[in-house]
Amino acid sequence: MRHITRKRCRLLHVPRFMFNKGGFTMVEVLVSVTVFSIVLLAVVSFLFAIRTSSSKTKADREAVENARRVLDVMAYEIKHAKSVYTSTTTSGQLSLETTKYLLNNEDHAFIDFFLCGSGICLKKESQNPVILTSDSIQVTSLVFTRILNGTIPSVKIDLTLSSSEASSSSSVNLTSTVSLRSN
Repeated sequence: MRHITRKRCRLLHVPRFMFNKGGFTMVEVLVSVTVFSIVLLAVVSFLFAIRTSSSKTKADREAVENARRVLDVMAYEIKHAKSVYTSTTTSGQLSLETTKYLLNNEDHAFIDFFLCGSGICLKKESQNPVILTSDSIQVTSLVFTRILNGTIPSVKIDLTLSSSEASSSSSVNLTSTVSLRSN
């Protein structure tokens, strides 16, 4: 086989760039680096947005789960209470008279729901308070309203919780009204 020279290339109509043994030009390198940088920036931005969205979703879910769990506990105790103990019930504290959790030969006991620090506490008679919310949740508002509808008392609960994570803040506001079953 014979080697094709440039002179023969012109005669055979072979493009000249096929025989150029040099590397890339500076313009080609700059264009390649620029395109690569733009693609990399887009991918990194997309991944950062996904991470932020994931953190926000996690904070939302945790706030909702805490609010629902607290409302479920409150609703259960209100439904099974004998009465609302008005002597200590305020807009920030709910006291219930109940026949559950009785101590030595007593015929009634009391349980309370109230704010303790940044959480909601449940205190059963002669026991220490138990915090119902998780440490990463802050209760920003808790309001109890006693409602008398005929002979059956009800309690309206307004609850606002927020996530205390610095990276993604989330807040949930729930309202529920629960009636006592036994009077």
